[in-house]
Amino acid sequence: MAAHELDVYSLTDIAEIQKAYAQIHLHEQKLNNELDAILENQPRLDTKLNTLQNVIPNLQLVMRDAQHLHTMISNTSDLAEKVSSKVRLLDLVKNRVQETIKRVDDILDLKACVDGVQTALNTEHFEQAAAHIHRYLNLDEQVLRDLAEDSKEGSDLAGAFVLLHEAETKLKRIVNDKFEAAIQNGDRGSVERFFKIFPLLGQHQVGLEKYARYLCTQIAAQCQKNLDNAVAVKDSDRHVNVVFANTLTLLFENIARMVEEHQPFVETYYGPGKMFILLQAMQAECDKQVNQVVDQFMKKRQFTEKFKSVQGSQTFRGSSGSLDRYDPRELDVVLREVVVMNARAEMYLQFLEKRIADDMANVPEEEKTEELLGIQDKVIANCELNRRMQELIGNYIYMEEYFMRETVMKAVKMDITEGGDDEAVTSSMVDDVFFIVQKAVRRALSSSSVDGTCAMLNHACALLSSDYRDVLTARLKAGFPSGSLDLSGMLLKKKGKLQLERGQKDSTTAEKASGNANAGRPSYFAKQEIGARSVTLNNLEVSSNNIQKLKKDLEIECDRNLAFGDAAKLKLEASSCLSDLMNTSNIFKDLLQGGLYQLCSTAVIPRLKPLIDGFNSTSHNISEEEFAFYEVNDPFVQNFITSLDSILTSFKVPLTSSNYDSLVSMAATEITTQLETSVMKASFNRLGGLQFDKELRSLVGYLTAVTQWTIRDKFARLTQIATVLNLEKVGEIMDYWGPNSGPMTWRLTPTEVRQVLSLRVDFRSEDINRLKL
Repeated sequence: MAAHELDVYSLTDIAEIQKAYAQIHLHEQKLNNELDAILENQPRLDTKLNTLQNVIPNLQLVMRDAQHLHTMISNTSDLAEKVSSKVRLLDLVKNRVQETIKRVDDILDLKACVDGVQTALNTEHFEQAAAHIHRYLNLDEQVLRDLAEDSKEGSDLAGAFVLLHEAETKLKRIVNDKFEAAIQNGDRGSVERFFKIFPLLGQHQVGLEKYARYLCTQIAAQCQKNLDNAVAVKDSDRHVNVVFANTLTLLFENIARMVEEHQPFVETYYGPGKMFILLQAMQAECDKQVNQVVDQFMKKRQFTEKFKSVQGSQTFRGSSGSLDRYDPRELDVVLREVVVMNARAEMYLQFLEKRIADDMANVPEEEKTEELLGIQDKVIANCELNRRMQELIGNYIYMEEYFMRETVMKAVKMDITEGGDDEAVTSSMVDDVFFIVQKAVRRALSSSSVDGTCAMLNHACALLSSDYRDVLTARLKAGFPSGSLDLSGMLLKKKGKLQLERGQKDSTTAEKASGNANAGRPSYFAKQEIGARSVTLNNLEVSSNNIQKLKKDLEIECDRNLAFGDAAKLKLEASSCLSDLMNTSNIFKDLLQGGLYQLCSTAVIPRLKPLIDGFNSTSHNISEEEFAFYEVNDPFVQNFITSLDSILTSFKVPLTSSNYDSLVSMAATEITTQLETSVMKASFNRLGGLQFDKELRSLVGYLTAVTQWTIRDKFARLTQIATVLNLEKVGEIMDYWGPNSGPMTWRLTPTEVRQVLSLRVDFRSEDINRLKL
């Protein structure tokens, strides 16, 4: 209960009295504090009151000024309302006066048109008469008729309308007749003169359609003349092989020239956005003329007969060679003309497409109907020209593929060996095959047809990766002893890299068999047999390089081909045709690596084992006298290098430099494997370790000198073995191992390091086992 609510008179208990006293005392103290706070604010409140007393006179002045301003604003508002009403009235009067003046001017123009059109028609000034009719057509006839009913001149105006209607009808008939007569007479000046009059008479569509028919007759006449000349061309003429392509070119150039010449003329008199009407009609005429030219081309070139002959030859592709096959040389000329025709057609259609798009951009949005928006597809995508070219290209691809395949097979049959005793031997078919493939693909590319180009690239990849590869595979197998070449087991693909796999058991058996067989057959490694193998291996390398070069050249030509727009280039990239060439190149690389490995396995590796066995026959636990003697007469490495050089030199000339380097690399890999096996069977002292290090350095130096490839990495394990064998004490290994090894990456495991240390006869096994590797 609050202190001010206590009933002290009702309290009887001393405890309650004391409690009430404490509450009353606290309440009193609180009231004192509030009074003290109020008294402290008294000076500030007095200051504010004094300030307000000083401001009151100023507020009275402001009040009087505000009332005066309110009175002025009210008066001004009333005056503005009175003035604005008078201004609105004046504006209404002004508009009515202007309408009256316009009507008077229209009546005067109407009378002037009546007088002018009659005079112009009588004097055959048809342009002037059309201008008067155009002015009359722009007048609001109904308004003038309503005005005439309220005027005394109503009958005159009605008569004027009658006269002008008759003059309009008469002028339209005259212009139509004169225009048709001008076309019949071939009078271009008169045609253009009356063409300008149609829009003045409100006959835009009629004028454009008539003018389009006139242009189409010119196109037809010129094309027919050119076609007649083409048919009459003699076989001795230097342009006889492309005469029909030239005829199409002249047709397209003629239409393009007409468009360039007449577009400004049409836009001046008919307005922008009207040219597509002429373009549509001209393309329809172009389709008719193209049909005639293509029909004559197929007739004169016997295109259909040749296509059927190719089809017949393709049907019996797998039959015996006694069947007569169509000579692909007969197709060369006609294929060249087809691609020229298609390239010119593509260029013309791109020109037409751009013109229609530019013209459609000038059409007002409210006039763009669905039919109008689809005019581009109708004129270009669905035109007869496009259809006939696609038909020709479809047949062309079929015939071009036959030409490429048959010519390549002929090149294979006519293959001869090229090169001499002092250079790497290659085969003539390699350059011939890739010349033919490049010719066929580039010819397809020059057609400006992205679909045709993709198709030919696919055919080229299929031909190279199947038939041509089979030829090289068969020759590669024929170059080795029966049963020694098994490419199916040699080529294993993993993440795109060639992996060579050979089991240890099979290796040992092959080494023994090959070593024993070749020991008594020196003629097996005769120069002629080495050359026979190297030709195919060289062909594989050159083929792989040629495919890569073909891909780069085609990419450059695609970028330079202006007929290939961005969409066409994207389509070419999306089809992955060019990337398939790289995959085809990798097929030949894999085949090459398998062939080189088999060559190394049959002609090099069996002759290495007896040489490396000489390492174990030479002691490496030697005295200082023996070490000094070995410096002058090395018992192992000098003989090994001399014999190895004799083996490798026999392949240096027949093989290309890249193939030779690859063979040396494979031989080096085998040397390191066999030599490491021999080292792990030997015993060494400190001087023997030094001797092995010298031998290894001599061998690495020789192999580095005879090849351009990196060899030292292959000897990394042997080099580390030599380092371990050269230690003075077992504990020195810790200077090379672990954190103290520096930049060197150890190829030996801790177990292998202990095995190598145990080869030192002067190292105790207890010290080796105590190492913490």
